[in-house]
Amino acid sequence: MKRKASWLLSVLLIIGVILTGCQPKGDAKEAALTSAKSKTSNNPLAAKKVALVMQQNLGTFSAQYIEGIKEQVEKFGGTVTVFTAEGDLAKMASNLDAAVNQGVDGILIDHGTKEALNQGVQNAIDKGIPVVTFDAGVEVKGITELQQGDQKMAEMTLDKLVNDTNGKANIVKIWVAGFAPMERRQAAYKQLLQANQGIKEIATFGAATQNTALDTQAQMEAILKQYPNKGDITAVWAAWDEFAKGAVRAIEQAGRTDIKVYSIDMSDEDLQMIQKENSPWAASAAVDPMDIGRIQVRYLYQKINGGTPEDKVVLEPVFVDAQKLPKETVTTNDLHKYIEGWGASEQGYTDALKELENQ
Repeated sequence: MKRKASWLLSVLLIIGVILTGCQPKGDAKEAALTSAKSKTSNNPLAAKKVALVMQQNLGTFSAQYIEGIKEQVEKFGGTVTVFTAEGDLAKMASNLDAAVNQGVDGILIDHGTKEALNQGVQNAIDKGIPVVTFDAGVEVKGITELQQGDQKMAEMTLDKLVNDTNGKANIVKIWVAGFAPMERRQAAYKQLLQANQGIKEIATFGAATQNTALDTQAQMEAILKQYPNKGDITAVWAAWDEFAKGAVRAIEQAGRTDIKVYSIDMSDEDLQMIQKENSPWAASAAVDPMDIGRIQVRYLYQKINGGTPEDKVVLEPVFVDAQKLPKETVTTNDLHKYIEGWGASEQGYTDALKELENQ
């Protein structure tokens, strides 16, 4: 009986030593977790809720733009809720009101008009919710507006068109009114026609729909039937890559190797089509859509942190010439290897934001 009691006492002592030895490790781990949580909770920029209010979400450009926003917000420890209006401005205004009423920490706006959004944006500002817009027509004091260098992008592609055709061409313009960036691109287009009398616009069309590329393709097919002979159409100028995709497919199917396409904006899908053998897509000018999203988020977080960034931020566009691309397929992630100035912009970063990202 004594042996049994002695054996039991020895076992209990061993267990006690093991538990005692493990305890400091557990405490250290818990202390580390507590310290990390404390650092995050002490940072006024952590765990913010961001709303992205979009006029429409179409094509790979929009998909990559959203990806850039989510990537940057998540690096800052926040979350994003995306509101899409499918082109309906009344619905977009309603989505903006919903975001304000949910009490988000910041609002990003993609496109839209002042008529639809000014009041909702003003409501957000009045409630202390910072707003950063991208290519929107909003006119409210206190916001920061991001826009691509639309006039420069139009000039880049139109200058290429003029040079490639020696200043003499019959062109089709694909464009649509009602979007702030489109209006700026149209202004540059008008200037080009005035300065180059040998460039003749023989047809123009365009509509932003839920199937823009497909609808554009059908309309371009009809235009090609109206102008069936070589030389009837020299080139197509598309003010949006969704327009360009539809035009390129129609031209390829018709076997019209005499027609070239010049456009604005760039995505992975666009690159695949441009690099296709004998593609009519000659050039485009753009800002990396993922970078647009990242930069927009950085300026929003500056404002959340009490900063006062500039009211207007113009993003520098890059010219993508099909002749400078390699034969092998590349994506927008690889494009910087071949096109100078593409991607990985540091615009909008501050020391506070870099510190937050490191945490």
